[in-house]
Amino acid sequence: QVQLVESGGGLVQAGGSLRLSCAASGRTLANYGMGWYRQAPGKDREFVARLSWSGNITYYADSVKGRFTISGNNAKNTVYLQMNSLKPEDTAIYSCVLYSGATSRYWGQGTQVTVSS
Repeated sequence: QVQLVESGGGLVQAGGSLRLSCAASGRTLANYGMGWYRQAPGKDREFVARLSWSGNITYYADSVKGRFTISGNNAKNTVYLQMNSLKPEDTAIYSCVLYSGATSRYWGQGTQVTVSS
């Protein structure tokens, strides 16, 4: 059983910063990388960022490029999301994901991020 636990969410004013953390525990067959998705009220879940352990390659949604930075530690199964210059439209529940195969993913419960204008 794999568990992912996020932390670091909260309420911040526009222009502020938050740092999200996610730690995975338990056994997986494989761990190719970790990342973040978010879901705003009334909207579909959307991709935010991903970190592939092979080559430490990062991917970002266009909406967060230049503002968010993903980092992590493969040996510790942890991933972080540094969010700067936050906007009200960044308000959402942010969920951590662990990629364990082409179609195999594990999800955390999520942490609320609220950005006030």
